[in-house]
Amino acid sequence: MVNTTEKDSNYQDLDKMSVLELLTNINKEDKTVPDAVERAIPQIEALVKQAVEGMKQGGRIFYIGAGTSGRLGILDASECPPTYGVPFDWVIGLIAGGDTAIRKAVEFAEDDMEQAWKDLDEYVITPNDIIIGIAASGTTPYVIGGLKEANARGIATGCVVCNGGSPIAAIAKYPVEVIVGPEFVTGSTRMKSGTAQKLVLNMISTSVMIQLGRVKGNKMVDMQLSNHKLVGRGVRMVMTETGAEESVATELLEKFGNVRKAIEAFNQKQY
Repeated sequence: MVNTTEKDSNYQDLDKMSVLELLTNINKEDKTVPDAVERAIPQIEALVKQAVEGMKQGGRIFYIGAGTSGRLGILDASECPPTYGVPFDWVIGLIAGGDTAIRKAVEFAEDDMEQAWKDLDEYVITPNDIIIGIAASGTTPYVIGGLKEANARGIATGCVVCNGGSPIAAIAKYPVEVIVGPEFVTGSTRMKSGTAQKLVLNMISTSVMIQLGRVKGNKMVDMQLSNHKLVGRGVRMVMTETGAEESVATELLEKFGNVRKAIEAFNQKQY
């Protein structure tokens, strides 16, 4: 395995650069990330199809990771319920070190090979679930242990890594390898690697939710109406889909509390 995420930066003497030079060069490196993600689309497709198949049978997506990778998994999971109106246990993010590690690093938590499965086991994992390990290096013990145990129990496994030929990619049944190369600050994988992982996780959860029918046309018809901005968006969506006047759309949304139900009620003249 060639650990490209730990290779020396393509840039030297960062501490001697002006602010403009730093920003320009960071941006230059960031521009390479979407191309790396594009090369991994066939792998992402296979992972998404497996996730959809399992979730149609009542399965769930579990993200496991440490540090930045773990936090990104939690971020993606936490955004699914408000965006798509799904239960909080459809997509679950777990991080080495537990919830404390979301805000503050927990030393050596990622080095425990057994902890990930202990964390997963609290959710009563089933054969319809899929466990997706997230690790820039592709070598995180917490993730390796979790995926190995999942494989042994016949649970589908995937991963999102940023090195080629990594131990984690070798273990995962549906590996996604996004090779972004050396970081701007040597070894700082919260930069390009983190950006790549965020893009891939967005692709996974968004594609899965669309395939599960949580989007109508291009609209989030099941989103939670949890603030005035989202209520206003919901009203506009009902108006666009039905041609109803704003007052009617507002009344429907207030009555049914959901864009999809409001549209269905209008079309069926149940108002």
